Amino acid sequence: MTSGKKARQQRRTPPPPVRSTGSRTASPKALAIGAGVILLAGIVAAGAIALTRGSSSPSSTSTTTLPDSAAVRSLFHGIPQHGNVLGSPTAPVRLIEYVDLQCPICREFETTVMPSIVPKYVRTGKVQVIARPIAFIGPDSVSGRLAALAAAKQNHFFEFSQLLYANQGTENTSWLNDAMIAAAYNSIPGLDTQAAEQARTSSEVSSQASTFDEQASADNVQGTPTVLVGKQGGPLKFVGPGSPSVPALEAALDRALAQ
Repeated sequence: MTSGKKARQQRRTPPPPVRSTGSRTASPKALAIGAGVILLAGIVAAGAIALTRGSSSPSSTSTTTLPDSAAVRSLFHGIPQHGNVLGSPTAPVRLIEYVDLQCPICREFETTVMPSIVPKYVRTGKVQVIARPIAFIGPDSVSGRLAALAAAKQNHFFEFSQLLYANQGTENTSWLNDAMIAAAYNSIPGLDTQAAEQARTSSEVSSQASTFDEQASADNVQGTPTVLVGKQGGPLKFVGPGSPSVPALEAALDRALAQ
């Protein structure tokens, strides 16, 4: 678990959107520029993944299991998943989270807050979680998002993402490489690793990633995590800034449930 220290701001031209705790902001224009830069990086990364996969053997990581895999399986076991959606389709309240898989503030949220929210609200059918991974920070964000969306095609998005948060490395150090992704896939019972590896470079996964970027712009997302709560089909309210505490998020969910 992280200490909650703010992620450092990137200094690039053009700068990507900030993913900090809310004290820093990024304009919609910067968001669009950043998404374009990351999308281009994603195209390059997808090509590199395909070339690497064709010239190397995955045997060295085929039996690797990541730490905390048992705890992750326990957290989500038995809860309905469909793509990037966790929980009952009849849940009266939805929680939308915009996250970057290598964001340390997202790690804080997912490893210290959501393990309290999931059993109390999601497992009981009260709340449905909709995850929208975006790629604010850099190349590892791109690799992680594509890999997570490939896992989502087999309804294992949340186990995969939680495993990466539990084993998160330092930003943009290439920690989220093919070996880490393969190890995460292999740590999830029932996931077809070969199919997931192939899906990482598919047009369907790339298109879904672009859709999340468009939704982030429409929702005026300024950083990660961004958490929105509301009744199904109703307006959403921002909960934050940054990683909301368990009491703050529970209060927002309870208000929505009482409406």
